Amino acid sequence: MSTTMLIVMLALFGIGVPVAVAIGLASIVGIELFTGLPLVLVAQQLFIAIDKWPLVAVPFFILAGNLMEAGGMSRRLVDFARAVVGGLQGGLACACILTCMIFAAVSGSSVATTFAIGSILIPAMVGQDYPRPFATSLQATSAELGVIIPPSIPLILYGVAAEVSIGELFIAGIGPGLLIAGALVVFVLAWCRLHGIGKPDREELPLGLGAATRRAAFALAMPVIVVGGIYGGIFTPTEASAVAVIYALVVGMVVYRDIRPSDLPGVLRRSAVTSAVIMFIIANAGLFNFLITRAGIPADIGEWIAANLTSDWQFLLGVNVFLFLIGMFVETSAAILVLAPILAPIGILFGVDPVHLGIIMVVNLALGMVTPPFGVNLFAACTVARLSIDRVIGALVPFVLVIMACLILITYVPGISGLFRPG
Repeated sequence: MSTTMLIVMLALFGIGVPVAVAIGLASIVGIELFTGLPLVLVAQQLFIAIDKWPLVAVPFFILAGNLMEAGGMSRRLVDFARAVVGGLQGGLACACILTCMIFAAVSGSSVATTFAIGSILIPAMVGQDYPRPFATSLQATSAELGVIIPPSIPLILYGVAAEVSIGELFIAGIGPGLLIAGALVVFVLAWCRLHGIGKPDREELPLGLGAATRRAAFALAMPVIVVGGIYGGIFTPTEASAVAVIYALVVGMVVYRDIRPSDLPGVLRRSAVTSAVIMFIIANAGLFNFLITRAGIPADIGEWIAANLTSDWQFLLGVNVFLFLIGMFVETSAAILVLAPILAPIGILFGVDPVHLGIIMVVNLALGMVTPPFGVNLFAACTVARLSIDRVIGALVPFVLVIMACLILITYVPGISGLFRPG
């Protein structure tokens, strides 16, 4: 059954069928040909897959990110980041990384981060004579922080799929997110100095640090409220998502006054469409997981790994290679929902903390968002930059290598994920 379903799914991928539809159709083929179960099971399992309270956070965080963009928070964060790194050669490129890191702490989505920040900073970097492929690659890679730094939609999905505390996952994502951001900053500063790029950044600043901080104060307070509230036990991650929406709406409409009532239908429409796409993927992945679990595939994979891998470092190496290849071809949410229930129990057998494994999975699969052939961040950044993907690949390679180096550290130094975890 599993082989047939896999062949059907890959064939559908090959002809351009959307990921969620391909997973659902492959599951229906498996039910019809091999189980003898009634097709009413399809509707039942689709509903069961999304009938989970933590998933309520997904549409709320998406809406919060869209409200931030519409409410002018992204522009103020850019000005703040530029003021922080002002006076540095390559400061504008560093501002891109810093802004993505802050915006990621609320939006939870790398694609939303790419469009919100890239639409401002890619033209700005090109205007300062940064090579367009470099600016595009930097934006696509920096936006990856949107799925690592909490709150993160993929971390929510992993927590649901692997039955792991979402709050612990959020806290565990802070250290790796800061590591990746810091590594990107170091690389960018070295690259700009080596190539003589970004010298005007030292002179041209839109605002002083004090003025920029005051203008962005409410935007900067948002991630503190969301993450601090979760860490302090004031509210759960799901409740935090609703708090983020209310805060973004009040700040955008009352404080900054950049959101008009006439803007709300468009913001709600974009959020609803994005949420529906993610929920449809979750539903179909749930159906697929039901069938492969019923067929005993996770147990078979676990036995094979236990028989062929003898240590935790071998298991983690194999997982990383496998996930890197999967991430290049399969959408991140679908990959997490299908693979997390399989890999998390096996990781426990090797003594790997399921929270740590979740961070490894998300960081690794986030690489797939910036690598061809199906890198959604790369597509989004190229769209903003009006540049074809083939012209970006050369500039993208060093950024991918930086993230891979960080991934190795995150994998084999668990303390990075445990940096902010209590106990």
